[in-house]
Amino acid sequence: MEDKIPVRGRSRREGQWITYYHHYHAEIFIAVIDLIATEMNNRFNETTTELLICISCLDPRDSFSRFHHGRLLHLAEIYYDDFSIQDLQVLKEQLHTYVHDVRRSSDFVECNDLASLAVKLVENRKHLVFPLVYRLIELALILPVATASVERSFSAMNIIKTDLRNKIGDEWLNDMMMCYIERRVFETIDDEAILVRFQNMQSRRIQLPPYNSNR
Repeated sequence: MEDKIPVRGRSRREGQWITYYHHYHAEIFIAVIDLIATEMNNRFNETTTELLICISCLDPRDSFSRFHHGRLLHLAEIYYDDFSIQDLQVLKEQLHTYVHDVRRSSDFVECNDLASLAVKLVENRKHLVFPLVYRLIELALILPVATASVERSFSAMNIIKTDLRNKIGDEWLNDMMMCYIERRVFETIDDEAILVRFQNMQSRRIQLPPYNSNR
């Protein structure tokens, strides 16, 4: 790695050389890290990043090594609709007791994510002992799904509500978006069941032809 190569874009005659280590470390490795960091900053704004950092403090791996009392309290403050001022005071005490309890218990050694942690808390009835901490874990589990659903909704809106359909009604748009966003669910529904339901609607205006599954 200490062997030298000419600087890229320079001829050997100019006498500017760098080591292989410098080439791979500074010009490739660090450059790639910078690109990744830039993309992450563009993808996640400051608020989202702060939220993810707070959620990571619930990680049960390595004996809850990432636990941070202050950040978890801040996470509860972000969800102010779910935690009253009194709840925050109680949560402050619950967090101290909770982390000492789960670190001493062998039941939580095998937990490697929030889902398995939530299951273990219920199995050991700790969700009743630390209800506010468990509420935080529930919110942390829901957040990624909710965020992805919102992103899919906006993506679907851009696809469905084009300039040619800018006068589409909100109710119709919502129905179309639901079918598009949850298309995997709708693919499991039998076509005949849809036709039968439509035919039985009182507001129907026409008689549908018999369903033919071979078409």
